[in-house]
Amino acid sequence: MVPGLRKAFNESFTDQQYEAFSKDLNNKYPGAIEFRLSETPVFADKQFAQQMIDACEHIIDVITDPAFKQITEASIPKNERVPNESNRCEMIAFDFGVCLNEQQEPEPRLIEMQGFPSLFGFQVYYPDLYRKYFSIPDNYSQYLNGHTRDTYLQLLKEVIIGDEPVEHTILLEIKPHEQKTRIDFYCTQEYLGIQPVCITELIQEGKDLYYMRAGKKTPVKRIYNRVIFDELQAKKDTLGKYTDITQELNVQWVPHPNWFYRISKYTLPFLHHPYVPATYFLNEIKQLPANLENYVLKPLFSFAGQGVLIDVTPEDIEKISDPHNWILQRKVQYASIIETPDEPAKAEIRIMYVWKNGWDRPQPVINLARLSKGKMIGVNFNKNKQWVGGSVCFIER
Repeated sequence: MVPGLRKAFNESFTDQQYEAFSKDLNNKYPGAIEFRLSETPVFADKQFAQQMIDACEHIIDVITDPAFKQITEASIPKNERVPNESNRCEMIAFDFGVCLNEQQEPEPRLIEMQGFPSLFGFQVYYPDLYRKYFSIPDNYSQYLNGHTRDTYLQLLKEVIIGDEPVEHTILLEIKPHEQKTRIDFYCTQEYLGIQPVCITELIQEGKDLYYMRAGKKTPVKRIYNRVIFDELQAKKDTLGKYTDITQELNVQWVPHPNWFYRISKYTLPFLHHPYVPATYFLNEIKQLPANLENYVLKPLFSFAGQGVLIDVTPEDIEKISDPHNWILQRKVQYASIIETPDEPAKAEIRIMYVWKNGWDRPQPVINLARLSKGKMIGVNFNKNKQWVGGSVCFIER
């Protein structure tokens, strides 16, 4: 996307560099990285970055509107609503596909968003190490809004831990040491000092929670939440006894679980911006578009792309018995824009925001990227391909 940097990077790249980088990356936490990491980062200039931020800020205008909670009440399943909801979502992620406009210039298109944490720890560790092995210009960074490594980590600590002693904050997940994203948990523990805890390891006494830290029963006051209810429902029969987190508990959530539903695919139909594709609740559509092939069908209550129909037919829609739980979204045409040694790759960039106590609105702080040569972004569509997988966008300062 920055032709000069792309050309220079590709010409200087060697497989030996990448192998040395990968070996070093895996040395610290052996076996903890299960997802493929791309050989290349994405480079973006100031203009493209500002286009993404403009779209994010439009969405945040909607999120910070006093009516937002009212219009998203139906997004939260009744059996998954958690009491004591906070007034803000401390962590938000916005996913953009890199596309081409009519002038064949790069332009972002929103794919999805989530009121839920992403790889806020790993995206410090991975790009920092990347610079050790590859030449990245000093005026390009994974950090946004003027942040540096130090200011970003300090802000992350303030947002997640707050004013509590560090031992009173935990990272809560389902079998954290078996998750594909566990490298992020370990990085977060290294940078912030908070321990990954399985939902089965919580100790409940009335409304109070405890966990074992260095052999000592320790109070839990804040939960950095990584539990997704969809996964919890799928795995509950294999977990044995675990704490029901939908009950009223004496803890602060970061972010509160209800935001996972409020800021999600459910929000898309309320957005109107040039970089946000038109989206409709399926049950509110009076007449299907004639060009249905230009749309995708997505279930509201699923994660990691499950259940998405790319090549939609009227028959697919007729089979749906719960149209209020689905959206129809204008298809985003990713551009094969990242030149690689064989075929060009598509790119998706995730802009990650945090919302500190006392701020009127969240602010952008860091990003990640993913590269693909398949029909969709994701492992299943990129088997046996090179220069694909997890990455980072180095953005012009």
